[in-house]
Amino acid sequence: MKRPVELTVNGVLYKLEIEPRRTLLEVIREIIGLTGTKRGCDRGNCGSCTVIMDQKPIASCLVLAVEAHGKNITTIEGVADHGHLHPLQEAFLEHGAIQCGFCTPGMVMSAKALIDNNQAPLESEIKEAISGNLCRCGGYARIVKAIASVKAKS
Repeated sequence: MKRPVELTVNGVLYKLEIEPRRTLLEVIREIIGLTGTKRGCDRGNCGSCTVIMDQKPIASCLVLAVEAHGKNITTIEGVADHGHLHPLQEAFLEHGAIQCGFCTPGMVMSAKALIDNNQAPLESEIKEAISGNLCRCGGYARIVKAIASVKAKS
């Protein structure tokens, strides 16, 4: 039996009828059609599905969409501002922090949540913020440098 769910994703209100077993990740990708949020492990271990829900980074594969009813959600597609990359996205490009790119959306979302709440994080805080995000290519040093460069510009 489907249930009504209202989600605000990237500033757009979606009124949906969904099965209670559907995860937020499934709804974002398969129903809303925003595929920047990646499906990795489906167990909350890799961070590739990280989105920001009510200003906190979450693994969208672990949250049922019905639990997100009434919440404000930002995906990687909502980070750029009218076609202009967010400073974090620019920093990832400038510092070569993108290799295969699979982890990038989740890394950016975790970093954005950190920067939004702490404009001058220490390197240890940056590492802690992205600790739930796995990079299969091992690009952590460049990712940390990219995030640190944004806080330096702030």
